[in-house]
Amino acid sequence: MVQPLIRPRSANRQRAQALAEAGVHPLLARLWAARGLAQTTPTEWSALIPPAQLTHVLDAARLLADALAARQKLLIVADYDCDGATACAVAVRGLRAFGAQVDFLVPNRFETGYGLSPAVVELARQHPAGKPDLLITVDNGIASIEGVAAARAAGMQVIVTDHHLPGPHLPDALAIVNPNQTGCGFPSKHLAGVGVIFYVLLALRAVLRERGELPAQGGPRLDSLSDLVALGTVADVVRLDANNRLLVAQGLKRIRQGRMQAGIAALFEIAGRDPGQAGTDDLGFALGPRINAAGRMADMSLGIHCLLEDDPARARTLAQALDEINRERRHRETEMRDEALAHLDAQPLAQAASVCVWQAGWHPGVIGLVASRLKETYWRPALAFAPDEAGTLRGSGRSIPEVHLRDVLDLVSKRLPGAILQFGGHAMAAGLTLRQAAFDDFAPQFDDAVRTISGRETFEPSLETDGSLEPLYATTDTADLLAAQIWGAGFPAPLFQDRFQVVHQRVLKERHLKLFLERDGRRLDAIWFNHAEPLPEQIEAVYRLSSNTWGGQTTVQLLIEHAQAG
Repeated sequence: MVQPLIRPRSANRQRAQALAEAGVHPLLARLWAARGLAQTTPTEWSALIPPAQLTHVLDAARLLADALAARQKLLIVADYDCDGATACAVAVRGLRAFGAQVDFLVPNRFETGYGLSPAVVELARQHPAGKPDLLITVDNGIASIEGVAAARAAGMQVIVTDHHLPGPHLPDALAIVNPNQTGCGFPSKHLAGVGVIFYVLLALRAVLRERGELPAQGGPRLDSLSDLVALGTVADVVRLDANNRLLVAQGLKRIRQGRMQAGIAALFEIAGRDPGQAGTDDLGFALGPRINAAGRMADMSLGIHCLLEDDPARARTLAQALDEINRERRHRETEMRDEALAHLDAQPLAQAASVCVWQAGWHPGVIGLVASRLKETYWRPALAFAPDEAGTLRGSGRSIPEVHLRDVLDLVSKRLPGAILQFGGHAMAAGLTLRQAAFDDFAPQFDDAVRTISGRETFEPSLETDGSLEPLYATTDTADLLAAQIWGAGFPAPLFQDRFQVVHQRVLKERHLKLFLERDGRRLDAIWFNHAEPLPEQIEAVYRLSSNTWGGQTTVQLLIEHAQAG
């Protein structure tokens, strides 16, 4: 494991003072100010950016209103991750609330590829409920030029709703709603796919009100979908700007009040989490992975059915099935990660700027997670591949801030023509298909391209901390206060940095280091997950604050992220 450089965030006392004077808890005021907030951000629906600012959203809403009036058959084409699953559930639930005839179709990532491909169009044409009149993509479609053309040739129109970056050409759809398309002035470019379709539904209700088909303030209560919007937004790790923070805050509020979908309630129960104390960690690390596992290991329609189910007992059965799939995913991920590390331990990595590895028998749905683990372990761009029967390798990559991964793959494709059959992605994550016979040539070319693009030979990870935690705040009340806030991408949860004396330490389950630490005469429980090596008597630790309930008693606990002699 590469040792990180620890850097404190820049403090802004003026902003912190202004927030504290506005009634914000002093610790929160300091944390928010360090993340750029100069004032409290409203989290009520009235502060939501109006739907009309989203390019083509009213066009899409009018088309949907026309389709409702004509009793057309609608089919949602979803993506196979948690954002896609929640977006699909929002679309189906929302459109049914308006009286639509609507069903869904989710591609099998191993058979039909990503997005609205011609193969998916053929499945739509043969749908058991009959050929749909209108296809609506959620969390995909911006790159589906051939798929949209195939749909139109088959007599089906398409509305695209997506949030991914567009290429130089757009599909010939009836309407494209995407905050990242050229010319869209929507202030929040970080809407997840589930956020985009939620905005489409808001616009549809407004259009139906304008047409007199709904009362001026009537129609479906779309805020009932906010739990799904929050889950997809957090799970997709989009930047939590003010608008996304509002969406997540409203969803968590609904969950904490016990007014969530039956499937989400069942997932909380299966995960052993308390919805009354729900936070972004629950969505991102407990519920999201269980939904994602269906798309990685089996069929994402199982996850969508769970989110659409209204009967608590059936929802619990579906959530249990998702939990079992997630257990299998964790097992396969651990197996593959250990195999990758063992393979790489025998390689001369010292001079490498990247990690590139494949093994026979690896599961293609888990390689992205393996790449992520390798990137964290070695702190360099990492690619993991799984072979298929066609003599190709399906690869998934994760990168570090200094290296734009898609640009690296683009450069390799030019330097090594014919090796990469297809690729796509963005700065931090990408996917590709590679001829298996070309791997030995590809790996050094990839490494060289990383050096060329970054201008660097080596990379050093860093941990940004919020400095020392004032001793009076090392309490369960503070831990609960922090857990209740909206943290995530672009607004990271706080990490504190302090010196401690190690009073006692022992290894739990051969994997985790259980610690008793002392600071300023006060003893604190701590744990360092997935770290079993003993620590010296005096340490400098970077940690999170949490509550730990054991034997009916709740105490404060430090979750160690990094520690070194200090």
